[in-house]
Amino acid sequence: MNKKIEALIAVGGTGGHVFPGINLASALNKKNYNVKIVSDKRGYKFFKETDKKNVLVFPSSPLIKKNVVLLIFSLSLILYSILRSLIFLSCNRPHIIFGMGGYASFPICIAAAILRIKFIIYENNLIIGRANKKLLPFAERIFVSNKKLEGISSKYNFKTIEVGNIIKREIINFSLNLRIKKKELKILVLGGSQAAKIFAEILPKIFKKCSDIGISIRIIQQCLPHQNRELSSFYDKCNIQHELFNFSENLVKYFSKVNLAITRSGSSVLAELTNANIPFITIPLPSSVDDHQLKNANFYKSKNLSFLVEEKDLNDKLSKLLKEIHENMSKLNEISTNQRQYSDKHVYENINNELNKILNEKN
Repeated sequence: MNKKIEALIAVGGTGGHVFPGINLASALNKKNYNVKIVSDKRGYKFFKETDKKNVLVFPSSPLIKKNVVLLIFSLSLILYSILRSLIFLSCNRPHIIFGMGGYASFPICIAAAILRIKFIIYENNLIIGRANKKLLPFAERIFVSNKKLEGISSKYNFKTIEVGNIIKREIINFSLNLRIKKKELKILVLGGSQAAKIFAEILPKIFKKCSDIGISIRIIQQCLPHQNRELSSFYDKCNIQHELFNFSENLVKYFSKVNLAITRSGSSVLAELTNANIPFITIPLPSSVDDHQLKNANFYKSKNLSFLVEEKDLNDKLSKLLKEIHENMSKLNEISTNQRQYSDKHVYENINNELNKILNEKN
């Protein structure tokens, strides 16, 4: 039996960085790899309770430039995390390291560069993140979800490998057979790690407005646990059929119940909905770094794979868009048909092939 390949995956921050890391770890563990995961406190909460014991938690921080005190504090924390990473990697030297983007992966990857351990960075947005941009000169490769990625100097083109979106196999294998039997909008509202609260505060009033003008509507909505009672009471008073859920690691069970989704514009969730052939309306997070969520949303809209409404226009434009879709449900069929042309079914095969090449290269 071949000796296991030791791999380390560095994740952290939002679910958009953590879940691709979890999916990658699951895929590699089924191959000839022994995978360890390093995360920060923010990322740690996304792991199942049964998996948390196998996750190492290191401190992390973005570089905060608001004032001198915060700058010194964040620099100190970053330097401490790099030092801790150096000690860890010296004692547990893996064959390959993956940095999944975001500031939480930065210390491990810098330590890997110092110790001359091969590392790969992954970028699933359409504009390279700040941490990945700083790490790119030292990385063996940058795996990207889409070749349209912006922000990479042409001198690093040789490092850029398009592999696809690292999403769950069950979502890749799921395909909604959209058959609209009646004029009813069955909407899945996905809050993700940063939007559940605000969506629960803003969207119900818009759905009520739609219901009041005769739009047949049913809602399946992700919200925070403390919002369950108030939100359910509101929908009951409005006679809007609804189902509420909190954080779920198995969104597939909701996919077959809907014909439209409303979501933030994180790259992972957009890829999941596209692979599942579910039409969706994107509402980009206005505060996303370098406005990358708007960049993601515009890309999918330009390919006629989705609709787009910016948060500042929600009250004016979302109900109008839902009315237009309700009056012409063929718009959903058109989007779903276009989505069928896109698939990430080869993502894990692509990664495995590239890994074999990298691991066989001489230093």
